Amino acid sequence: MRYLQFKDLHQSGTPFLLGNVWNVQSALVFERLGFKAIGTSSAAIAHSLGYQDGEDMPFEDMIFIVSHICKSTSIPLTVDIESGYGTTARAVFENIKQLYNLGVVGINIEDSYVKNEERMQKDKNEFYDFLKDIVWLLKQENIKMFINVRCDSFLLKPGEIGVKDAIERVLLYQTIDIDGIFLPGIVEVEDIKQVKKVLELPLNVMCLPNLPNFKALGEVERISIGNFQNDYIYNILLELNQEIIRKQSFKILFDK
Repeated sequence: MRYLQFKDLHQSGTPFLLGNVWNVQSALVFERLGFKAIGTSSAAIAHSLGYQDGEDMPFEDMIFIVSHICKSTSIPLTVDIESGYGTTARAVFENIKQLYNLGVVGINIEDSYVKNEERMQKDKNEFYDFLKDIVWLLKQENIKMFINVRCDSFLLKPGEIGVKDAIERVLLYQTIDIDGIFLPGIVEVEDIKQVKKVLELPLNVMCLPNLPNFKALGEVERISIGNFQNDYIYNILLELNQEIIRKQSFKILFDK
């Protein structure tokens, strides 16, 4: 069962690297390289379809992409559903159920939202109640889904304020029957250690310029790439075509 296979990856004793994908081609690259699991990047999918990140993209468009990735790959897939694409626990549950029926084994759901292009964090108690209701609904239908809760304190609050807020939220969120905590923006080893003192669940961190190398992240269970490879690839495409235009030749495409 892919769900159990995915859950076990978080218990291996060393961090596992999650390949973040936005279409079938990118997913197949990670599978070919021997990655144990892949996860969608909401930003990369949105940008590839002409939308902004932050649930600007219709959920149906995401389902279309995810369904094709599921059909074309054999390794576990987790999906970034941002805030859930719904204002009620029931609506978000129905969205998760659609993903489950496609073969998805996990989701990321975040405690922030985007309004007028500005990201804001939800009240922790309101998010707790919302999340608790979603988990309860999943249990009622015996839907096994790895729930990775993204807490955005390190992205949205400075310094020690962010650390303190993240710890308060982690302590609250992990009292629900969820499976992991995702802290994008955390990069300092000392901050990771502080969080790990209170965290009873696997910790997920994300690629950032100041994130230490994988060896220094030994206490972390999961490392995500995010949308950064997608951005990198299209910057390379821009540079490649600038060179084609400059040289008035396609030779660069075939030089290896």
